[in-house]
Amino acid sequence: MKVIKKEELSNLIKSNQTLMIGGFMSIGIPETIVNYLSEMPIQDLTIITNDTGVLKNPVDEQIGVGKLLLHKKVQKVIASHIGMNAETGRQMIAKEIEVELIPQGTLAERIHAGGAGLGGILTPTGLGTIVQEGKEVITVDGQEYLLEKPLQADVALIKAHKADTYGNLVYHQAARNFNPVMALAAKTVIVEVDELIELGELNPEEVITPFIVVDKILVKED
Repeated sequence: MKVIKKEELSNLIKSNQTLMIGGFMSIGIPETIVNYLSEMPIQDLTIITNDTGVLKNPVDEQIGVGKLLLHKKVQKVIASHIGMNAETGRQMIAKEIEVELIPQGTLAERIHAGGAGLGGILTPTGLGTIVQEGKEVITVDGQEYLLEKPLQADVALIKAHKADTYGNLVYHQAARNFNPVMALAAKTVIVEVDELIELGELNPEEVITPFIVVDKILVKED
């Protein structure tokens, strides 16, 4: 397990990669990592995330993943919601980026399928809507389902409350959200933590993500 500084992210994240980014609106976002990526000379990223963050007043104050869009680092967004960020909508309408909207539960399960090595999931959600376009419909016991294929990424950027020096992770309440499942579905997992502690100091019953899936740890900047 290697603890890194933010400057080392340039060796791990490159243009044209697919990134999963944990969080829900402004909760559980790896903000130090996202902020640094927005300044790096990278482009044409595909990001898989629950949402694209929050655009506050003044209009150039971005919270969360939206900073990557504001700085034109993204070519495609795969998310369940973009409505809190007008800049995402503007770029989509202007055809500056591609946006694939996925129902939130389906998004979570497609990521889970990617991490579990499954060929996809069957869900009735989206039948008869625009969500169905281009997808296979499978009938099981008389019920129709959409086949939703798994999602995987080159790099998962996640946020945890604490990590020990081995890489075991503990989350803080609702800030857990998409972070644990994304840690299973990427080739490389980089976690931003509030606190790094010694091996043996975590209560094993509180560990959600085991060290075996974590590659790099970055301690959050104040």
